[in-house]
Amino acid sequence: MLSQLYIENIAVIRKASLDFAPGLNVFTGETGAGKSILINAINAVLGARMHRDIIRSGESRAVVSALFSRVPETVIREIRELGYDAEDGQLLISRELDGETGKSVCRIGGRPATMALLRSVAGLLIDIHGQHDSQALLSPERHLAFIDGFGGLEGLLERYGDAYGRMLQAKEALQELQMDESHKLQRMDLLQYQTSEISAASLTDGEEEELTAQRDIIRNAEKIVGALGMMYDLLQGGEDREGILSQVEQLREELDTAGRYVEDLREYGDRVGDAVYSLEELSSSVRTWLDEYNFDPRQLDDIENRLDQIYRLKKKYGSSIGEILQYYETISQELEELTFSDQTVERLQKELDEETDRVMELARELSSRRRHAAEEFAARVGQELSFLDMPQVTLSFSQREKEPGPGGADTLELLISANPGEEPRPLARIASGGELSRIMLAIKSVLADRDGVGTLIFDEVDAGVSGRAAQKIGLKLHQAAASRQVICVTHLAQVAAYGDYHSKICKTVEDGRTYTRIQPLSREERVKELARIMGGENITPISLQNADEMLTLAGN
Repeated sequence: MLSQLYIENIAVIRKASLDFAPGLNVFTGETGAGKSILINAINAVLGARMHRDIIRSGESRAVVSALFSRVPETVIREIRELGYDAEDGQLLISRELDGETGKSVCRIGGRPATMALLRSVAGLLIDIHGQHDSQALLSPERHLAFIDGFGGLEGLLERYGDAYGRMLQAKEALQELQMDESHKLQRMDLLQYQTSEISAASLTDGEEEELTAQRDIIRNAEKIVGALGMMYDLLQGGEDREGILSQVEQLREELDTAGRYVEDLREYGDRVGDAVYSLEELSSSVRTWLDEYNFDPRQLDDIENRLDQIYRLKKKYGSSIGEILQYYETISQELEELTFSDQTVERLQKELDEETDRVMELARELSSRRRHAAEEFAARVGQELSFLDMPQVTLSFSQREKEPGPGGADTLELLISANPGEEPRPLARIASGGELSRIMLAIKSVLADRDGVGTLIFDEVDAGVSGRAAQKIGLKLHQAAASRQVICVTHLAQVAAYGDYHSKICKTVEDGRTYTRIQPLSREERVKELARIMGGENITPISLQNADEMLTLAGN
């Protein structure tokens, strides 16, 4: 349930901290006092859009946070699947809006979260119903969602959706293959030419780099051979001069001689000895390279021709040999599929037929279960409406077949007959605002045991009603609050009287600034507030007596 709501710099609310309790929490206040701000703040922390103009004048940011406690274990598991946790059954959700940039920061349990995750988590905790939600009853698309939720058909709907997706994939693959014959032959000719050209080149990955290195060596062969010859002469010497090898060998001998008497020189003798071995190895390698470096100018032509061939293929099929070979694999597979397209078409057609049969089978099961759920749902909602002073109203559903789509192969629409003997008609044609509010309350009451949401919020669900009907709405909200937390913003005393907890939203002006405060009421204060709602500012002893009696009859 929602335990605490903290609001800072939202509209005319500077700072407010509201504590909520189990049961029915009601909020009342004069028109313009800021009742809508409370709902807007809750909507904001649950992921609704926030605009910079919601920030209190003169302030740079707005903050809203909601603390939930006694979070059920089933909900905690779903929250964990989203990557968050509710320690000790508590979860803090917060939202901060920057007035300069217009950007908001969301946090779940103190950790940053995206808006989508915030909405997903919030949807597990709170269900808000405002006046505009009653208009959703006029949309037949919402009626189907009511029935699927009431009948617990989410699992079946998911299986149907998976089968429908596979059917579409098979249909798309089949359509791609069933091209006209002339286009197919043209495509095959092109693919055969491309595969032949790439195959004839016999490319190997890394070949281009190796050929480029060989070309650079051949192009500089004269310089390389000249340098190797000079290196060999320097190492071995000639008739008129001594080579480096013999000089270093002589240096080592002298160091050995001196090292017999000067200990510090022995280390250098060993180092020079290592150098002699390295120079001898280098001299042998240089000699071998000189013997092997016999370059044929025609070899350079072959390399240049091969690199030119690779360059032309790269311009056509990829920026590297690796990409060319990958493209070859792709077009070879496509060519094979086109070559054996008749067999592939037959296979895909079989898959499509199987998936279509599966879709239709699941669609029929879905339609059947929807029909049974709709009958029970209509009966249950009818009972609730009878309690809410609409005993003559009967509900039914119109179910029609349609082509299979993502949500099934049928449509459902809620129909209403306001009086006995009248033909059921769509809600949009005959339902008034007050009737829509009570119908939505009845629907919420019926669905309450199915959705598992711990907190229900109603924003003026009593709009358009009065008298006995308003009293019944208050009693129904109180009954709903027996199994979950209910928060209600109301303008009717008959509804407010049933609240287990009652707070007043009031507006004051201090030092030229407007402030909205939320004040919990004692029983005595509740009597005065109910009297004000019923009779305006001129509160009389009779109106106070009536308000007190109203609270007593409501059990408060």
